[in-house]
Amino acid sequence: MIITDFKFPDQTGVYHGKVRDVYSIGEDRLIMIATDRISAFDVILPQGIPYKGQVLNQIAAKFLDATADILPNWKLAVPDPMVTVGLRCEPFKIEMVIRGYLTGSAWREYKTGTRVLCGIILPEGMRENEKFPAPIITPTTKAEEGHDENISKEQIITQGLASKEDYEQLEYYTQALFQRGTEIAASKGLILVDTKYEFGKKDGKIYLIDEIHTPDSSRYFYADGYRNRFEKGEEQKQLSKEFVRKWLIDNGFQGKEDQKIPEMTPAYCESVSERYIELYERITGEKFVKADIRDISERIKRNIDSYLKK
Repeated sequence: MIITDFKFPDQTGVYHGKVRDVYSIGEDRLIMIATDRISAFDVILPQGIPYKGQVLNQIAAKFLDATADILPNWKLAVPDPMVTVGLRCEPFKIEMVIRGYLTGSAWREYKTGTRVLCGIILPEGMRENEKFPAPIITPTTKAEEGHDENISKEQIITQGLASKEDYEQLEYYTQALFQRGTEIAASKGLILVDTKYEFGKKDGKIYLIDEIHTPDSSRYFYADGYRNRFEKGEEQKQLSKEFVRKWLIDNGFQGKEDQKIPEMTPAYCESVSERYIELYERITGEKFVKADIRDISERIKRNIDSYLKK
């Protein structure tokens, strides 16, 4: 697992998140390092996943470029396979979650009888992994610590987390980004099931920030066989971090007090790494090129220093 502790020229601060370390450079730039740490149920798991940071960073960079015509984004450069340098924006304290299918946490709530999600009334009689008539936006708060909480459009506006005008713009961008992601996924034989986007503002303009359409922020099904599996009530073949959550649940862990994280053996971590690499290759259509990991910290520091000197 990689935990960074760098000191860069003009560094004004550092934030260590669950899986990313973010360094502030001057007033206007951020260096985001996607580490090999992995989290689930808002808990950082004890073992890292080889190449996970590279996979996430490189997928996000490709999708930021592929959606730059929809709205501006924060990315300036990718000086290292695990690093993106970008504009510092003032983030909205919400995550825009959009769902095309009833699955994951939404399904877990639905099967307990919940029929209203973030102020949206859900149809009766739906089944797990069923496609919604149209994608629904189910925002969450962005918690500094602990769990993100579902929140409605009305609550967001009332609590001042976004103005009505800004929120409606965020909704528009969320739908447009999801449509683009859906089209790209379909061209690779995948279904973009659900995802989340984060946005910020700089000089009065809204920017897309953080990662986009990665296996940590998104869920993908294989299109081939989806209908057959759904009709038979079988689990979907998917590429996302949900398989890690399911493994934890099956082994008695959901992030609750007094629950013990199951042992993450080297073989298990390697299997998770292979799933991340598989998603990279499926969604990008390119062969994944493994970076040199003999001394990750030294490599990252060297590449960032070289970029900052330019």
